[in-house]
Amino acid sequence: QVQLAESGGGLVQAGGSLRLSCAASGRTFSKDVMAWFRQAPGKEREFVAAISGSGATTTYADSVQGRFTISRDNAKNTVALQMSSLKPEDTAVYYCASGPLRPIFEVRDQAYDYWGQGTQVTVSS
Repeated sequence: QVQLAESGGGLVQAGGSLRLSCAASGRTFSKDVMAWFRQAPGKEREFVAAISGSGATTTYADSVQGRFTISRDNAKNTVALQMSSLKPEDTAVYYCASGPLRPIFEVRDQAYDYWGQGTQVTVSS
């Protein structure tokens, strides 16, 4: 059974940092694109960041560029999202997702096959 399990969410003050982790199991994800999405209350789920299978290539939403860093450890089947300089508008449920490698990074959630249950991140002002 394929599972993605996020952890590391919590409450943090604006300007602070959090590190989210996603542990994958049930199959080998080393060739998959791994991504993070988020969904704030009353809003649609939005793309945050993605990383290629090898970890050599990454892409970010403009809203988090320069503040968030995505990384992966294929030996451990994990992907992480280091979040710094957090803002109240970063408050959302954060989801880990995996999908097949494509010529370009996909930002549409429909392009990803497996999803975690999400972890809440709350940034207070």
